[in-house]
Amino acid sequence: MTVVAHAGADAAASAPAPAAGSAPRARTRRTAPSFAWLGLVPFAAYVLLFLAVPTILAVGSGLFTEDGSFTWANLSALGDPVVLGTFANSAGLSLLTAIVGGVVGAVVCYALLGLNPEGAVRSAVDAAAGVLAQFGGVMLAFAFIATIGIQGVVTSFLKDVLAVNIYENGTWLYELPGLFLPYVYFQIPLMVITFMPALAALKPQWAEANLTLGGTRASFWLRIGIPVLAPSFLASLLLLFANAFSSYATAAALASQGSQIVPLQIRTALTSETVLGRENLAGALALGMIVIVGVVMALYSLIQRRAARWQA
Repeated sequence: MTVVAHAGADAAASAPAPAAGSAPRARTRRTAPSFAWLGLVPFAAYVLLFLAVPTILAVGSGLFTEDGSFTWANLSALGDPVVLGTFANSAGLSLLTAIVGGVVGAVVCYALLGLNPEGAVRSAVDAAAGVLAQFGGVMLAFAFIATIGIQGVVTSFLKDVLAVNIYENGTWLYELPGLFLPYVYFQIPLMVITFMPALAALKPQWAEANLTLGGTRASFWLRIGIPVLAPSFLASLLLLFANAFSSYATAAALASQGSQIVPLQIRTALTSETVLGRENLAGALALGMIVIVGVVMALYSLIQRRAARWQA
């Protein structure tokens, strides 16, 4: 054993040493190029065609004249009392439907919290919320006209059977107050979709710790649940506000005449032939909407970042 060890040591000592300054070359493997980014091409094309291009056109028509020169004159229309009143109507309707839809949607989420996430009822409600949140436009307007319109099924039933005329004081469904019910119809399921993940993220350990320290169910919600959920709830309200503020098709199908909200006023500015000298009014109105929605979505992003800390 000793002789073998000495022989190995002598062989190691006699082996040629590597030249000074030379380093062993690491074997590098060539990786194949990744084409995963191709999956974003349809979404990027959608954003470009339906968000970026309309925004550029709105800014261009609102800040530039027909000959291409820059001007602030088009924005003076935003100070018109009629235009300001239209923006106030849109903001008021959006805020009201966002609050009502947010509160009712939060109650629905709280009721779903005690159900099995994989159960039939929870799955059905989630599926219905996903469908109804997108059920808008002309279809929704037709559904309300056929149901509670002047000659609707419910209207005729109330009038013939119960002698109740819901249009005794005017055709409110086809005016600004009539937009409240259709808007709430798609605001509530949208709130369920956006707020349910935040409510489900409440950890059971927090409730157990509250009970261990002598707290009650009321103290849990007042000191833990509501403060934790407040950012998510406020972010959802902002999202609902932006959703209602930019809605057009439902209002256009119900209110065929008049320009009670900004999207309808943009339609009037684009189709009317009595706006001589104010040809760029539609662009100015669209630019005002873009600014308002941009501010709302920026606030939504900031609040959502804070809410994400508790949902991690």
